Parts: sequence; structure tokens; C-alpha cells
Amino acid sequence: MREKESTWEECIESTASLKVSPDPAKAKSLTDTAKGRIEFLKSTSLAESNANYVFEGYYSSVLEMLHTVVLLKGYNVQNHICLGYYLRDLLKKDVLFRMFDDCRYKRNSLVYYGRKMDFETAKIAIGKCLNLIKEIGLLLKEKK
Repeated sequence: MREKESTWEECIESTASLKVSPDPAKAKSLTDTAKGRIEFLKSTSLAESNANYVFEGYYSSVLEMLHTVVLLKGYNVQNHICLGYYLRDLLKKDVLFRMFDDCRYKRNSLVYYGRKMDFETAKIAIGKCLNLIKEIGLLLKEKK
């Protein structure tokens, strides 16, 4: 058994990504949650004391939107890295994959290793999340 997947195909083989019936109701619920969080975060004044938490919030919204994309295509994806591989390998969105993977790495450093980002790094990461949110929103509009 592999330690970590490195392609979408390996995500399917390892069952980290499963084929399921598309679930528009769950997808809508995830989108609504992401939109609500984004609206809340927009009303938050960004400061050095909260930048890491604001980043985490935007990253969570990115995740919900990516889960929406895969749910509408009939997949249940168990980990963040495989969501990235879906972007890269199936949708051929390499730039978005690299942006997402950078945010994923920063979020893991923060959550699992307690490594806080300095204010400038956090602002850049938040900017990447906002760009991902915009681009994933466009992908979702294309799918309708």
C-alpha cells in the first residue's frame, strides 16, 4: 500500500476518492456554508493577531467549494491532496493546483505543527485563497 497518493488515479486506487452518485443537495449546502463564511470573513478586519485564523477560514471555504465541484461530478474525496489532484489531473488546472497545494501546505503547517505565518505571508496566502474561490466559482458556473 502506498504512503501517499501522487495522482488522481492513485487516489481512486487507494479509495481516498470514491465514485458516488452526484449529490446536488449536499453540494448546494456546502456552497451556502462557504458563501456564509466568506461574507463573515469579509466583515472581519485583517490584523496581525487574526491573519492566520482568517486564512484558515478562507481555506475552509476553498475546501467546501472543491468538494462541491467533485460532488457534482459524482466523487467523494477523503483528503485535501486528492482534491488538488482532481484539479490538476482531471480538470487540467495546473496553476490552480499549485496555488491550492501551497495553501494546503501552509494550512497543514499551521494546524498540525503550530507554525504560524508572519503577517505578510498570511496576507499572500489569503490572496491565493480568494483567487481560488473566484476561479472555483467560475468552474461551478461552467458546470450549470
